Amino acid sequence: MSLATLPKWVAEHYEEKGPVIWLAFFLEACAAVVLFALMALTCMDVIGRYFFDNAVDGAVELTEIGLAVIVFAQMPIVTWRGGHVVVDLLDSFISHKLMRVLGLLSALLMSGGLYFLAERMFYLGERSMRRGVVTEYLEIPVGYIVQYIAVMSYATAALMITYGVYRIILETRD
Repeated sequence: MSLATLPKWVAEHYEEKGPVIWLAFFLEACAAVVLFALMALTCMDVIGRYFFDNAVDGAVELTEIGLAVIVFAQMPIVTWRGGHVVVDLLDSFISHKLMRVLGLLSALLMSGGLYFLAERMFYLGERSMRRGVVTEYLEIPVGYIVQYIAVMSYATAALMITYGVYRIILETRD
């Protein structure tokens, strides 16, 4: 696939519109690359351990960092697509208007919680960088990873409130 056909391919395979489509593509591409790297790392680690009696140094640290990258790269996408688990036990007992209000309230609460989580994580990342905190074996600065988690939490909070308002407006038109 050439770069000229990339926008066409993305438009065919992604349901999002506007700039969110490129955010989703970029984050999913990053997660896919990291997942492939984790698979290769695990294979090399197992082969090294069993055939050469020498495991990959820092494989556990790299796996932990890779999992953080994958999980937090997917959070904004799952949020925008409404892929979270929803319990609808009360939907048959309450009115449609009340469900919309509760949906908006839950979007506000979740985005607010994610925002305050991101604020705290960003502060902790800055503090880790000031103190020079690094991982045990590979000495990777921890602050950058924590700040990545904060940035993805900010993005998830923004997309949650955007998605919540979008869904409420969309349901109002129906």
